[in-house]
Amino acid sequence: MGRKSSAKSSARPPSSEPPARVARSSTPLLVAVLAVIVAIAGGFAYTRTVRDVGATESGSAAPAVTPAAQAAPAVPLKPHKQANLPPIPFQAYAPPRPPDVVRAAYVFAAEHPEILGYVPCFCGCERSGHKGNEDCFVARRDGAGDVVEWEPHGLDCAVCLDVARDAQQMYSSGASVRDIRAAIEKKWASAAARGTHTHTPEPPKSSP
Repeated sequence: MGRKSSAKSSARPPSSEPPARVARSSTPLLVAVLAVIVAIAGGFAYTRTVRDVGATESGSAAPAVTPAAQAAPAVPLKPHKQANLPPIPFQAYAPPRPPDVVRAAYVFAAEHPEILGYVPCFCGCERSGHKGNEDCFVARRDGAGDVVEWEPHGLDCAVCLDVARDAQQMYSSGASVRDIRAAIEKKWASAAARGTHTHTPEPPKSSP
């Protein structure tokens, strides 16, 4: 009897438990590898989608603007009398020109954008975004065209003040905006030749 039992036990196939254990131990590794692959693929797809959407949005929200479109005013400028102007922000030190000359330049810029809006400046203020001599004195107007904020740059700049004073004197003598611009460009031709001038739009052909 004992021999039969030992023979039977020796004839049994080996236990399948170790292979099952090996299979179970390799399953988490496969899952981890698959998770990494899925994460990489998902990240690539997301990055590409965000890049494409960003390119589309930037293309629709910020159309290319030519320099001519930036410089040209939306509508022809007109004279604008203003009953009450803001106080001119004089500094504690003396300006480069007498106070009455400074005050006259600011008032002229406020009331005659149809002149100084088409007259270049030659002090280098184009680097600050100025488009013409008017920008040296007027920072902001309201919807009615009234000045609500002065540009303090003109207080300290002899070039800005001289351009405005010359334009004012020629305007008072009856010169047209085209003649005023031509005379000032001729006077400051050396500065213009160095590239120091605002990119000011030309006056409309219908300007007097």
